[in-house]
Amino acid sequence: MTLSKVLKIHPLALSLILTGFLTACAGNLLPGASNDPPSLYVLTPKTTFPDALPKVDWQLTIPLPVADAALNTARITLRQNPISLEYYARANWVDTAPQMIQTLLVESFENSGKIIGVGRQSVTLRADYSLLTDLREFQAEYLGNGPPRVRVRLNAKLVKMPQRTILATETFEFLEPAASSDLEAVVSAFDVALGKTLKRIVGWTLKSVPPESPRARR
Repeated sequence: MTLSKVLKIHPLALSLILTGFLTACAGNLLPGASNDPPSLYVLTPKTTFPDALPKVDWQLTIPLPVADAALNTARITLRQNPISLEYYARANWVDTAPQMIQTLLVESFENSGKIIGVGRQSVTLRADYSLLTDLREFQAEYLGNGPPRVRVRLNAKLVKMPQRTILATETFEFLEPAASSDLEAVVSAFDVALGKTLKRIVGWTLKSVPPESPRARR
């Protein structure tokens, strides 16, 4: 038997062999290639505030919130016992939690209509004050029977610029029960808990600065 006769393969059989080979490669060499991409979730800024909030004539910068490695992620965090954190499978925020909260803080201050200038920390905005935040808790907690509760806790420091002296400090914490264990309900509880936190931080910040304009004292 010649070598040419040994290697002669019908074209249809060759096509089936190659298809099987590529499928095996995709399954073995590219893990997760056939999995669906994660669902992305977004939270909303606060849009309603008391009319009695003071209207201020100073500018504010909001640096990126500080967070430990477990919370400095786009993954949605859950806690099933007091000493460990886990993440929901195939479900992410649209950004890392600190970046998302920074954006929502800026938008919430803008929505209040009570401040002339607010933005992320940058050289283009000459800030009179800076709002430093530390993200301490941002997870759904399954510590009993039934649906989880969402806990949000942020520590805030209002810093006078350019002296960089702390004018006020406060911790804001809210616990919101989810209507069910369905992920959509859990995300809704995140939105409510964070919304309450944003509203309180905006009001506290605007009230913590003396009414005299800081520019008059520079």
